[in-house]
Amino acid sequence: MLTLTSPLEMQFPSVIRFGEGTIGTLADWIKQKGYKAPFVVADDVNVARLDLLGLENVTCFGDVVPEPDIANMEKAVEAAAGCDVVIGFGGGSAMDLAKLVAVLVWQDVKFDDISGPHRALPRKVGLVQIPTTAGTGSEVGTRALVTNPETMSKVATESVHMLADLAIVDPTMTMTVPAMVTAATGVDAMAHCVEAFTSKRSHPIIDSYALQGIELVGKYLKRAVEDGADAEARTGLALAAFYGGVCLGPVNTTSGHAISYPLGTRYKLAHGIANALIFPHTLAANAPAAPEKTAKVCKALGFTGTTTPDVLAGARSFCEALGLDMRLRAHGVPEEDLASMAKEAHDIRRLLDWNPVDLSVADIEAIYRQAY
Repeated sequence: MLTLTSPLEMQFPSVIRFGEGTIGTLADWIKQKGYKAPFVVADDVNVARLDLLGLENVTCFGDVVPEPDIANMEKAVEAAAGCDVVIGFGGGSAMDLAKLVAVLVWQDVKFDDISGPHRALPRKVGLVQIPTTAGTGSEVGTRALVTNPETMSKVATESVHMLADLAIVDPTMTMTVPAMVTAATGVDAMAHCVEAFTSKRSHPIIDSYALQGIELVGKYLKRAVEDGADAEARTGLALAAFYGGVCLGPVNTTSGHAISYPLGTRYKLAHGIANALIFPHTLAANAPAAPEKTAKVCKALGFTGTTTPDVLAGARSFCEALGLDMRLRAHGVPEEDLASMAKEAHDIRRLLDWNPVDLSVADIEAIYRQAY
């Protein structure tokens, strides 16, 4: 773990507008920038409410799928031809695709030319991100993930050129999110914060954002699940997701996300629920290596975790109290696949190398079986 004197670079969108009603400022910003051909990347839910953006002459790719793959991304890039600003309008999948579309459109390059760290060329178009869930924090980040269907693994692309010119975080956009999606995406936001907080490369500056994000989830997530119209709770979760996105840039996630990824790539579980299913188990597995920080996480979530079994039971109870079924078997995951999933997850070294505990293939399989 890094110290306060360790160098750290943080990057944010050029403009961040946070709060109720900020969605209404988009159209004026587009006009002020002189954009004439806005292109929206959205899922099927948000396609139905494009009017909320207040834009003219807008075109849209509305076929974003959960856990998008390279083919889904390529269709979005093709549809974006002729645009001058790309707008991600949705959850993490829509915003991740918007980043990739923005650096690929008008460019004579393919995805393979930019995948990985720091390979994308400067973009030729503007980029706006508008989250409609409180989960991924993708609106504030430089990283995007899509699935390679041949390997069934997630490919991460990272570039400062995928950082938005404008991020609009308007909690009213999340008011209609169903209770179970609210629960799962909220746990995902928390997992971003927790994994960065306990990472080997955690930093005191990022720790501040991480702990605040965890506390916000502990305070507001159950309220938002029980009453989706609770404006204060929705705003608290939007801020928690934003803080989680801040944590992802310089620190990123660790074992929780690595172990959850096969659930999405193989069985198309939404990213939020995949992370929620794994969260209690990796929090407990890492507890012996980060006891003080784990105790702070547990306190923020409303329980005391003095032993590893206590941590697991408390974190699982927190998630179950949100109405989530925390059994892998309940989400269509075949038991016979757990061993191969463990090998696949163990290969995600870009995340697991920073986990506070060195998890073997057998350790990961044991986590899957415990969660099953």
